[in-house]
Amino acid sequence: MFSFFKKKKPEAETPAAVEPAVAAASTADAQAEPSAEQPGFLRRLFGATEEAPAAPAAEALTPAPTPAQAPTGYEGQLFPETAERPVSEAEAKRSWMSRLKAGLAKTSSNLSLLFVGARIDEDLYEELESALLMSDAGMDATQFLLDNLRRKVKEEKLLDAAAVKVALKDLLVDLLRPLEKPLELGRHEPLVMMIAGVNGAGKTTTIGKLAKHMQRHDQSVLLAAGDTFRAAAREQLMVWGQRNNVTVISQASGDPAAVAFDAVQSGKARGVDVVMVDTAGRLPTQLHLMEELKKIKRVIGKGMIDAPHEILLVIDGNTGQNALAQVKAFDDALQLTGLVITKLDGTAKGGILAAIARTRPVPVYFIGVGEKLEDLQPFRAEEFAEALLG
Repeated sequence: MFSFFKKKKPEAETPAAVEPAVAAASTADAQAEPSAEQPGFLRRLFGATEEAPAAPAAEALTPAPTPAQAPTGYEGQLFPETAERPVSEAEAKRSWMSRLKAGLAKTSSNLSLLFVGARIDEDLYEELESALLMSDAGMDATQFLLDNLRRKVKEEKLLDAAAVKVALKDLLVDLLRPLEKPLELGRHEPLVMMIAGVNGAGKTTTIGKLAKHMQRHDQSVLLAAGDTFRAAAREQLMVWGQRNNVTVISQASGDPAAVAFDAVQSGKARGVDVVMVDTAGRLPTQLHLMEELKKIKRVIGKGMIDAPHEILLVIDGNTGQNALAQVKAFDDALQLTGLVITKLDGTAKGGILAAIARTRPVPVYFIGVGEKLEDLQPFRAEEFAEALLG
C-alpha cells in the first residue's frame, strides 16, 4: 500500500521508547547558534509533567515506564491507535482511489462533461481552456496542454471526443511524471528531514503519519518539536510521538534552531534511522521568519554534514494558485527536495500540480486525502490523472 525506495542497510533498531524529562536548555543556550564542536544541548524529552535535574553526561537515561506501569493521567502514557478492520492491498487501493476521485470530483466532472457528444472544434478547446484555468492549472500549464493536444489531434487524426480525452489524459501524465519521485531511505544515518509550510497546511499531522509509515518500513524515528510558537504545537507532536512510541525532543520555549541541533545530535547518538524536524508555520511574506528557517537549516548542517538531507514543504491542496507562490518562495529560501500536498479531499481542484510541474517542478513525494493514516500515499502521476479525468 505504501512504498519507499530503500537501500539495503543493517538491521534497524527498535524505535526508542518515550523517556523521562531532562532539564531544558537555559535561555542563553537556546538563543545561541550552536557550532559543530559544541556538545548537544540539554533537552527535555516528553514523558513527565515536571522538569528533572540534568543527568550526568556518562550516565544512561532511564527508560520510561511501560503503558501498563504508567499511572492514570501520566503525561507519558501511550495512547493505542484506533483499531481498524484489516483489508487486502487491492481493497485498500480501491478505497484510496475512490477517496482521491471524490476529492477531485468537481474538476473531474467539469472536464469530463466537455467530452460528452462534443465535436472536435475550436469551441471545445475554448471550453477546455476555461475548465483547466478553473482547476488552478494556471495559464502556462493550460497553454502547454492545449498546444500539445491540438498537435496530437492533428498528427493522429483524432475524430472522436473520447479519443481526445484519452490524449489529454496522456499529456497530463507526461506533464506530471517528473514530479513522481520515491523517498529514498537508508542513504544517511540518520536521514534528517526538515518540514516547513504555512500555518494550517497540516505539517504536524503529516509528520505523525510519515513517522508511522516509516516504522512500518523498519525505520526507527525521532521527532523534533521545532514549532515553538504555535499554541499546543508541541503537545500535538507529542501525541503523535505517543501513538507511534517514538521520542519527541522539545523545549518549552526554546530556540527552534537549538531544538533541531539537539535532535540531530540525539539521533546520531541513538543510531536512529530518521530524524524529522517540525517547524513553525509562516507566510513567505514574513521575511524575518523565512530568515529563521534558513538559520534552522544552517544549524542542522552544523550538527551533521550535508544535513538536512530532505527539506519538505507541506501544501494545503485547497489554496489554489497561492500554492505555487509558496513553492517558489520556500524553494528560493531553502532549496526544497520535495512536496507533500494535503487536504485533496476538500474543495481542492487538483490542477495546481500541473502548474507546479510546469513552473517549479519540485518532486511531490506524497498526497493526502483525509485524516486516516492510509490517506497519505505516494504521488503517482497516472493515478492522479485518472482521478482528474476519469
